[in-house]
Amino acid sequence: MNLFDPLILPNGSTINNRIAKAAMEENMADADQAPSADLLRLYQAWADGGAGLIITGNVMVDGRAMTGPGGVVLQDEQQLAKFKRWAQVGRAGGAQFWLQINHPGRQMQANLGQQTWAPSAVAMDLGTLSKHFSRPQAMTAEMIAEVIQRFARTARLGEQAGFTGVEIHAAHGYLLSQFLSPLSNQRTDAWGGSLENRARLLLDIVKAVRAVVSREFAVAVKLNSADFQRGGFTADDAKQVVEWLNDLGVDLVELSGGSYEAPAMQGDARDGRTLAREAYFVEFAHDIQTVARMPVMVTGGIRRRPVAESVVHSGVDMVGIGTALAIDPQLPRAWLEGKDTAPELPPITWKNKAFASLANMALVKFQLRKLSQRKQPDPGVSPLRALIEQQLANALRTRQYRRWIAKRSA
Repeated sequence: MNLFDPLILPNGSTINNRIAKAAMEENMADADQAPSADLLRLYQAWADGGAGLIITGNVMVDGRAMTGPGGVVLQDEQQLAKFKRWAQVGRAGGAQFWLQINHPGRQMQANLGQQTWAPSAVAMDLGTLSKHFSRPQAMTAEMIAEVIQRFARTARLGEQAGFTGVEIHAAHGYLLSQFLSPLSNQRTDAWGGSLENRARLLLDIVKAVRAVVSREFAVAVKLNSADFQRGGFTADDAKQVVEWLNDLGVDLVELSGGSYEAPAMQGDARDGRTLAREAYFVEFAHDIQTVARMPVMVTGGIRRRPVAESVVHSGVDMVGIGTALAIDPQLPRAWLEGKDTAPELPPITWKNKAFASLANMALVKFQLRKLSQRKQPDPGVSPLRALIEQQLANALRTRQYRRWIAKRSA
């Protein structure tokens, strides 16, 4: 396989090459928590850049459950026209365009003013930052049933809007990942205990989504290769979950890793493992591929063409690229032309790992804001400046979100 070979998915549709714009959380919703003009300009840049697949940042299935205050919500038809425009923009260059659909569970900031849900009432462990997250409410059977239906409804609306697929987010410590992990899932009912029970929510959501969309509409799953926390979701667990997904009409599995508590997706893991500077999760992908009957995509740190090529040559079906495309949205086109462009953000060496992780995310979002304003990214910006600007923007968007939720409640 080569980087610019097409990939035919199990549903019969084709992705033009093996490069995917991986999901990054933009937090650029408008006052209705719908796609804004800034967000459309950002995706226009990626649509022009030549990636075969574009995956959105988090699209929330429940407006009361947000990964960030500026998140986009698709839970009913009220803002469907804006999503249709977003789909048109993202597909303009010939790429497949998928919604990443998500529920944060306990990974929702307390200042958004909403009760957080989780498999069990286990609080986040983020040291001094833990106070920013409320202790969650253990979900009832009715809550679980509601979440399943919300994922299905959002997927159906996404197809109506013109997207070509959805990616169900079951990684990075969000709700479905919380159910998979024995650290956050301490239930003793049918939704906890054994891996089969802990995986039940993800599998039921995949079934519910596949039942309400067309066969040609792609259904993908983003899964942690591991949690990188002792006693958490393991690589062997991931392998078994993929075996169960084989029979459910899944068109692609994307492998990542970590959570807010152990941000391995940024190249850092609490258990002390040394991850490669690029292609963090390739070794896991090769192991997963021994059982997967659907294409496998690996995301995490890829920024150089020789690395991307080596990943594909090794048998991994697709490479997902995030940060490098925040710096240079034209990267796939440049690689196709034979250029060895390799965008990079300077490493953050702060001693406080939690603040370093926040600063790293702020640096990425700084580049996204530049692109959304049709300006050149600035990878050399001070991490402290980016973090302060991001915190100010979050404060404004938090007030905007609380006004929106109050209006809907009224």
